[in-house]
Amino acid sequence: MLPAPTPSTPALGGSRWNTFPATGTALSARHFFTATEPLLQGIIDDNALTSADIEVLEDQIRATLALGTRETSLPLPLGPDSASAARELGAQAEAIGQELASWSSEALERLLTDPVPLPAGPLVVRSHCYGHLLTPPAADLLLGRRGGPVTMQLYNEWLHQIVLLRDALLPFTNWQDVPLLITPTGLRHTAPDRDTFLTELLVRQIRHTSIVAFARKVVTGASGPAGYGFEAGGGTALPAVLGQPPLTAPRYLLTWRPDPAVGEAVTYVPEVQDYYAAPRTLVEDLPPAVTTSGPLTARTRTAPVVDGSRTARIEVTHDGTTAHVDLGQALRGHRFAQRAHSAPGDASNTVNAWSALRAPGLVWTQAGDVVLDATGQDDLVVLALLGRLYPENVILRPAGRPTVPTPPGGSGPSHLVTRVDPPQVH
Repeated sequence: MLPAPTPSTPALGGSRWNTFPATGTALSARHFFTATEPLLQGIIDDNALTSADIEVLEDQIRATLALGTRETSLPLPLGPDSASAARELGAQAEAIGQELASWSSEALERLLTDPVPLPAGPLVVRSHCYGHLLTPPAADLLLGRRGGPVTMQLYNEWLHQIVLLRDALLPFTNWQDVPLLITPTGLRHTAPDRDTFLTELLVRQIRHTSIVAFARKVVTGASGPAGYGFEAGGGTALPAVLGQPPLTAPRYLLTWRPDPAVGEAVTYVPEVQDYYAAPRTLVEDLPPAVTTSGPLTARTRTAPVVDGSRTARIEVTHDGTTAHVDLGQALRGHRFAQRAHSAPGDASNTVNAWSALRAPGLVWTQAGDVVLDATGQDDLVVLALLGRLYPENVILRPAGRPTVPTPPGGSGPSHLVTRVDPPQVH
């Protein structure tokens, strides 16, 4: 449904393609897409399109939103050697792009027989060119056979809004649920931050804080401290691993979690910004392991807000004793950990999760490979354990998978192999 105009709001038509309030509004992807349909209606009307022309525009939007095409709006090359963040965001771009292209096909077919009313007359929108390449058939249709400047600018505005929509949704696993800030210019207010975000993605290994910063901008329209997640009016955006198995969860993507109790915008920040400076404990200096029976229990706790930011911890409890792990460090450990179907062989030095969780500082080793046994523990306990390990040469490995023997007397780095339950097959 289109946002309903108020009595003081001019009707659709002329230079007005939406009824968004001057103060902005929050819309889901689907609702925003619906709100762009007057632009498609203007294209159909000005160009007298028929069902025979729809395939040309369908091919155009698919080419624009796909990766690896001449017309792509996101020239992101992906391969086995690509950074994990680029692979995750690239997979997001492909999945979201395919869905938006499907919505476009359905909308074009529907608008031919069920047009959007334009009470203020035919649309004539000025839209500056942003360099989106057209397929030859689309260029012929929009500029040649029956098209012209009015049709081209209507299509350019619609196409650019859809590209901005796709890119605004890239940080989120559940992108259809995210409330995007929409202004009278649609999503054009996100363009400067989108350019910064995509430039970093395309020219270097993008930082997780940059993904979070862009996600916060498209939801709130405001900046904040660098962090690993944020709260905004009506919900929280935190890494997707909170709620998924660490072995298979995305490293960089966020999940939007609605929460009506959340009000002001707040950024989640780690307790220690530079983990290199954090104190460390060698595995070989840990006290003898205490036999634990049954799984550990874990929950997250947040600290009060200070200057627009807050920290959070994972509390792991066993037999009346509680270990505390900074959530920011746990998420950092998850991003840095290697995933392996095989790993260095199970060394004679095996440490249970509880022993490592009680250690002061970050656990590391220089005395050969160490296996940390987290089998039988829930996902939040595993995440807490990753936050207790110095995030270098940490390997997540499912139990029961093959191991690779460690060469005797090798001079390579020592590994902390975290052994977890294999993923469940449903």
